[in-house]
Amino acid sequence: IQEGILSLDGFADIFYHNELASGVVPQITASIGPSAGGAVYSPAVTDFVIMVEKAATMFVTGPDVVKTVLGEEVSFDDLGGAMTHGTKSGVAHFVAKNEYECMDYIKTLLSYTPQNNTAEPSVVPNDDDPNRLDHNLINIVPENSLQPYDMKQIIYSVVDNHAFFEVHELFAQNIIVGFARLHGRTIGIVANQPFHLAGALDIDSSSKAARFIRFCDCFNIPIITLVDTPGYMP
Repeated sequence: IQEGILSLDGFADIFYHNELASGVVPQITASIGPSAGGAVYSPAVTDFVIMVEKAATMFVTGPDVVKTVLGEEVSFDDLGGAMTHGTKSGVAHFVAKNEYECMDYIKTLLSYTPQNNTAEPSVVPNDDDPNRLDHNLINIVPENSLQPYDMKQIIYSVVDNHAFFEVHELFAQNIIVGFARLHGRTIGIVANQPFHLAGALDIDSSSKAARFIRFCDCFNIPIITLVDTPGYMP
């Protein structure tokens, strides 16, 4: 507040460079403490946000302002904590237990993404035969179309070394997005999840999938789509 209009100019400069880098280099935000006001806009426009549980908060106006304007009392965590943004708003792609896990998320993300939009994602050789067959697949999908099943089991079965790095795991769980590898090459996966809302699409799941697809499109990551949905929620 004491800095006046100069602080707004500083924020604008940050947002400007965020937009210049959008779709050119991957942008990752680590939120490991409180953040409020203009400082929270920049993380929201980056590609991935990792928030540390019980430490990080992000909101435009704090609990005191909410109480003054609406007369409602709300805690910092409920208003803009890691779980709030991880499960409700979708701003947080990952919720880490501590700073060390936050750094691990970043390292894993960097292993799947290229350095910029002109490069290809790295290829990681492994011993998983790309032509292998998994006979358990036939038992995962039930014969009764009304019976739910876990789409993640199919994903784990198909990808290299059964390793799948899920993005936005806690948000809009009726659709699954994330990274994996096939024959060592990075791929993106978009899949309906019959365990939640029967895999039906809604606004949140559509936004979640669209944002992930845009990222993969910018950074030369091929996408595999696994579809099992009754349609769009009315």
